[in-house]
Amino acid sequence: MTRVAAIDCGTNSIRLLVADVDPATGHLTDLDRRMEIVRLGQGVDRTGRLAPEALERTLAVCREYAAVIEELGAGKVRFVATSATRDAENSDTFVQGVRDILGVVPEVVSGDQEAQLSFDGATKELAGSDRLERPFLVVDIGGGSTEFVLGDDTVRAARSVDMGCVRMTERHLVVDGAVSDPPAPDRIDAIRADIAAALDLAGETVPLADAATLVGLAGTVTTVAAIALGLQEYDSEAIHHSRVSLERVREITTRLCASTHEERAAIPAMHPGRVDVIASGALVLLAVMERTGAREVVVSEHDILDGIAWSLA
Repeated sequence: MTRVAAIDCGTNSIRLLVADVDPATGHLTDLDRRMEIVRLGQGVDRTGRLAPEALERTLAVCREYAAVIEELGAGKVRFVATSATRDAENSDTFVQGVRDILGVVPEVVSGDQEAQLSFDGATKELAGSDRLERPFLVVDIGGGSTEFVLGDDTVRAARSVDMGCVRMTERHLVVDGAVSDPPAPDRIDAIRADIAAALDLAGETVPLADAATLVGLAGTVTTVAAIALGLQEYDSEAIHHSRVSLERVREITTRLCASTHEERAAIPAMHPGRVDVIASGALVLLAVMERTGAREVVVSEHDILDGIAWSLA
């Protein structure tokens, strides 16, 4: 048994998992799993740099996570940084800050590496299921990028594209410094066009239509699932491995795109940090389902964070 700490720092959120991993049995036991919205990728698509206030927010959470890791006595730590730090000119400032706080160098992984970790984390439990057809298409909708991985027990093809809920929101819905509320139809059309182009790119590497089971990861997908389930508060156990139909995703996406900030914020299971970006994320999920022909999405709470933990074992 190995006690490990995995940190996933994305464009929108930073997450920690401290777990006991037993490679002999293939079992991972959570000791602490948490997430904070820090919006590290704030403005990166426009400026090419990490904003000082975004760096400050992110490093503050790193200090909190360092205390948890020390308290629980994790012997191995891996910190993976994704889209925002791949894109930023001043990523060295971020790297040095993480090293000073956690004692490890953050790995700014490639899109393909990110996709592999997501696939491993999402499918470990599903691999033995006889209820789900293969191959799996794992889709991880992040803030700045989305990863597509097709595989059975091993990966067949993977691709990361610059399409995420924060990137689409900042690119198309921010007007005079504020998010358009509700988004005008022409802005929704612009997002759809951007998504279609990104899916074309993904399809050059990953045969999207070959998927027998679509597995959706990350905050956009789990939030849509929470809405579909009618949860009065976020419940990861209820969400994990739930299934949401194409019709229900289309209905929820339409609702989110027609809602104001206040209406979205009033949805019981909505995290405050997702209120402004959830409509864009739902548009991505819907487009993926339509492109792949998926009649439903299997929702997983286990993703790249779990893949990072398994990599340490």
